[in-house]
Amino acid sequence: MKGFVRDNQLLSLCGLNCGLCSMKLGGHCSGCGNGNQSCKIAGCSLEHGGVSYCFQCPEYPCDQYLHIDDYDSFITHQNQKANLERAKAIGMNRYNEEQRERVRILKLLLAHYNDGRRKTFFCLAANLLPLSALQTAVSQLQGSEDLDLKERSAQAVCLLQSSANAHGILLKLRKKPRSGS
Repeated sequence: MKGFVRDNQLLSLCGLNCGLCSMKLGGHCSGCGNGNQSCKIAGCSLEHGGVSYCFQCPEYPCDQYLHIDDYDSFITHQNQKANLERAKAIGMNRYNEEQRERVRILKLLLAHYNDGRRKTFFCLAANLLPLSALQTAVSQLQGSEDLDLKERSAQAVCLLQSSANAHGILLKLRKKPRSGS
């Protein structure tokens, strides 16, 4: 969207963790606020003086957030409102530190444990699992370098899925049902 620019590419205006997005990691999205997306929330931000995050707007949460996290696109929308609330509560510097650690873990998973079929799964895990659970899983994966990639991938998936189950988290994108023709 013309005129909408953002410096922080880790957390979007609306609460998506852009640094953990498979499209951004793959170079298919330059991120929120680089003038190439048409986004009604970006337009709303411009109408409200260019707030950096929706939680800074006096009208937040507005009607645009009623069902914003019901379904996913290519990135999970499950925690959009929770991400904004956490960033507001702990401050952007600390939130970004946590996000940089999540990005580091995600890149490690993709570089050493992705058998070519796990990118979305690892992006979901990095987005949805508590940071401490991600750190624990990565530490448990240390020493698996002697395994082949397929075995390392299976081990990583098993650890992350077990953690997700323990936390009641579904590591699967939730697609909006298609309406009948």
